[in-house]
Amino acid sequence: MSERVKFIDEAQIEVSAGQGGNGCMSFRREKFIPFGGPDGGDGGRGGHIYVEADSNLNTLIDFRYQRLYRARNGEHGRGADQFGAAGEDMLLRVPVGTLIRDTESGDVVADLTESGQRLVLAQGGQGGLGNLRFKSSTNRAPRQSTSGHPGEQRKLHLELKVLADVGMLGMPNAGKSTFIAAVSNARPKIADYPFTTLHPQLGVVRVGEGQSFVVADIPGLIEGAAEGAGLGHQFLRHLQRTRLLLHLVDVAPFDPEADPVRDARSVVAELKKYDPELAAKPRWLVLNKIDMVPQAERKARVADIVRRLRHKGQVFVISALAREGLEPLLRAIFEAVCKQGPVTPVTMDDPRFGQHDA
Repeated sequence: MSERVKFIDEAQIEVSAGQGGNGCMSFRREKFIPFGGPDGGDGGRGGHIYVEADSNLNTLIDFRYQRLYRARNGEHGRGADQFGAAGEDMLLRVPVGTLIRDTESGDVVADLTESGQRLVLAQGGQGGLGNLRFKSSTNRAPRQSTSGHPGEQRKLHLELKVLADVGMLGMPNAGKSTFIAAVSNARPKIADYPFTTLHPQLGVVRVGEGQSFVVADIPGLIEGAAEGAGLGHQFLRHLQRTRLLLHLVDVAPFDPEADPVRDARSVVAELKKYDPELAAKPRWLVLNKIDMVPQAERKARVADIVRRLRHKGQVFVISALAREGLEPLLRAIFEAVCKQGPVTPVTMDDPRFGQHDA
């Protein structure tokens, strides 16, 4: 691993809240006080385990190195009416966008989509009762106390889904990295070979004063991605929170046997296999690298691709490298995203938009 942070978006952990302290059975013993009565205090509750979304984090890497988290137990009660102290609570910090499921039941425990959002993952056990609690007019010298309750234990699956308004997908070398570098503050690796993108990239796209949206790029998809081929299947989850998908298609592939239409269909097929709801999201067709097609052939090439794909959504023709056609596309994206609600709030120093080298 390089000196930069490795991008980790899944982790399995176990949390164990603290056990409650035992109650104490004690009687007051002092000179000249023959009937001091019960003075055993209660045990303290066990420590809770909380989780909180932190916008300063962008990976679950810490949970790969430590899997078990235990909160402190509560103290036992003591004589002289002394109650045990509660166990110290534990706070786990995760990136914004983390989804937490119970491993055994599969139920969603938490979906942390806002910075500062906090909830309890495991409840600490209640402390036991001292014999002071059992004193009554008919039971002046109770000789009973209770033990502390065990804390809650859970096995959890943590899954990070990045928060972005727009998601990009396409075959390797479709020009997604060039596009996100041209329109945003992201600086992904760009090269003339497949799979230069090894993890999700986020970028802030500014279309005007106070007008921006967040775009996410994932590794390119190839046929069989939903079954594990290539890299893209690992990161399709990062498109599930987006509102709009941009399907980039290379209209001028270097391989003369490559067919842009066939490649585009395979990407859509992989989406449907992975998640039908994801495939049902609004998807715009973005025909990229139009600068590689002779001027006289462009109109016919575009018309042929659109006709064969039978695409009914919006179609844009661009060149990310030459920055042709980007302004109308970005303006249309911003307007479409705003119609669905407020865009993702971001700041330029947000660590989610840093680089993550594997």
